[in-house]
Amino acid sequence: MVRKRDDALLSEPALTDKQVAGYLRLHPDFLLRHTELVTTLSPPSRWPGSDGIVDMQAFMIERLKEEIDRIKGAAETLIHTSRSNMSTQNRTHEAVLALLSSADMASLSQVVADDLAAILDVDVAALAFEECETALPSLTAPGILRLAAGSVDRIMGGPDHDCALNEQMPGDPAVFGDGAGLVSSSALVRLSAGGQCPPGLLALGSRHGRTFHSGQGTELITFLARVADTCVHRFVG
Repeated sequence: MVRKRDDALLSEPALTDKQVAGYLRLHPDFLLRHTELVTTLSPPSRWPGSDGIVDMQAFMIERLKEEIDRIKGAAETLIHTSRSNMSTQNRTHEAVLALLSSADMASLSQVVADDLAAILDVDVAALAFEECETALPSLTAPGILRLAAGSVDRIMGGPDHDCALNEQMPGDPAVFGDGAGLVSSSALVRLSAGGQCPPGLLALGSRHGRTFHSGQGTELITFLARVADTCVHRFVG
């Protein structure tokens, strides 16, 4: 009789791991109703020195600890990211106020080079504008770099790109001037003040690689550039 039952079991379709797991999820008390199976399973852990006795409680506690650690790690990452974002936002607000305090292009250039570099915690900050046919004395103010016509589109990678983040790239002297040697990572944002003003760049450079990288959001730095556009438009026309 036993032989016939074994043959019947062997002839039945084999269950998949997924089916077994699904059944156990629907019947979490299965091992309570079939305690004899506990000793036939391959347990994840056993009580030391006690053959055949499975410490399922210890296994479940270990799994819960792992899940708690995972959730705790995710929460800490979220908190760190939120604090970093808040700090960046506050720095951007402070930088905007500094730009708006400028009285002319000379003071705007100085604010960018001195105040923005300190506020945004970068090593070099500069303004650069393309040469144009019409002489614009305001763009000859100290600290403002001049670029060859068409340079902005070339540097930005085309007319449709307004921001370029370079995580590991030496600074371009045309953009950063004498401070180019300090730059290992940079953020370049297009300036389009309109009117008579030619295309330009707001350039931020750091001596540390990956200060800027492709995974970063560009909303705040682009907003900062739009504020700079407004200031330039007032002074250049």
